Amino acid sequence: MKRTNKEVLFKGLRYLAGAMPLIFLGPSILYSAFNNREHPLYIAVLILGIIACGGAIFLIFKGINTLMKALFDS
Repeated sequence: MKRTNKEVLFKGLRYLAGAMPLIFLGPSILYSAFNNREHPLYIAVLILGIIACGGAIFLIFKGINTLMKALFDS
């Protein structure tokens, strides 16, 4: 009988927990950037929001991939 690798499982959950703040922070930053287009720091805030959203997507992918390895690999 196969057993779940708990170390890898908790590593995947840590990735998903790290993605949680970025899930909410990224769109909030993008919304703020699009509402202040005339501000001189518009481009910097826009880039920061895009990086935050991209980081959230990457961490979610990495977390789900790690969870699948923990549950289904031997």
